[in-house]
Amino acid sequence: MSEIPIWIAHDPVSEHVLEIARKVAETSTTILITGESGTGKDQLARLIHELGPRRDAPYLKIDCASLPQELVESELFGHERGAFTGAVERKLGRLEMAGLGTIALDEVAALSTAIQAKLLRVLEERSFERLGGTETLSIEARLIALTNADLQRAVAARRFREDLYFRLSVLAIHVPALRERRADIVPLAEHMLARLAAVHGRDGAVLSDAARHALENYDWPGNIRELKNAIERAVIFGKGTMLLPEDLPESIRTADSGAVAGMRSLEDIEREAIQKTLDGTHYKITRAAEILGISRKTLLDKRKKYGLQ
Repeated sequence: MSEIPIWIAHDPVSEHVLEIARKVAETSTTILITGESGTGKDQLARLIHELGPRRDAPYLKIDCASLPQELVESELFGHERGAFTGAVERKLGRLEMAGLGTIALDEVAALSTAIQAKLLRVLEERSFERLGGTETLSIEARLIALTNADLQRAVAARRFREDLYFRLSVLAIHVPALRERRADIVPLAEHMLARLAAVHGRDGAVLSDAARHALENYDWPGNIRELKNAIERAVIFGKGTMLLPEDLPESIRTADSGAVAGMRSLEDIEREAIQKTLDGTHYKITRAAEILGISRKTLLDKRKKYGLQ
């Protein structure tokens, strides 16, 4: 059995999420996990898998946003030899390979309407065919869908099937943004610091009170991913065992100053952080998104929103 993922829950809202996860882990119900990018949706999905009776079966994940749709379909359903150009041999899909395990569909909102229709059939009939095949296969795996999109809005805009939405959201779990569970910020930071300090040969590194205060006063638009990047930067650039505010990214120091001199809006902080990261990476989108702890698509959307050229 693989290691059970750690879910830091010091804030009441995080404790509630953990309580729900423990309860649903024992069921086979389809689950929809929602929340902003970087909040830990994949971590929660993996935790549900490991806490339940499927823990010894595979946990397979498909990133619906990063793969071309034709590859998503092949990854999900598999294909027969000759099903399309380049299909030189039969390939088993995740639905088949998962067995009695769990399939996590990350960014399910990115699926094309054609694949949405096929996925709906899988959920309704618990069966499917490989691409180019005629044999009907049964699915035993549990399906967990993850998204940072507002699916109800996508349904209203006819970008996402309403019937599929209702099938996926039989049991929905919302993972709050990090700014909505502030009691988790310092415990998460200290947990990450212990791991990253060991990786970078900085055993014994601790956060100063001022650094903790700065972390708590920042709104974390990139959520836990951004927090991890900030702690790693502090570990690498810090000069002693005591990590200080000046070891943290400028956006966090600026937000901490703003808490004293006058609060700024979250959008102002986010816009500045994105602009500086884009400038620092010479507009290398993939690298900038990695530093910010958000997906490439989310960064492109935010760049358009703030008019950053």
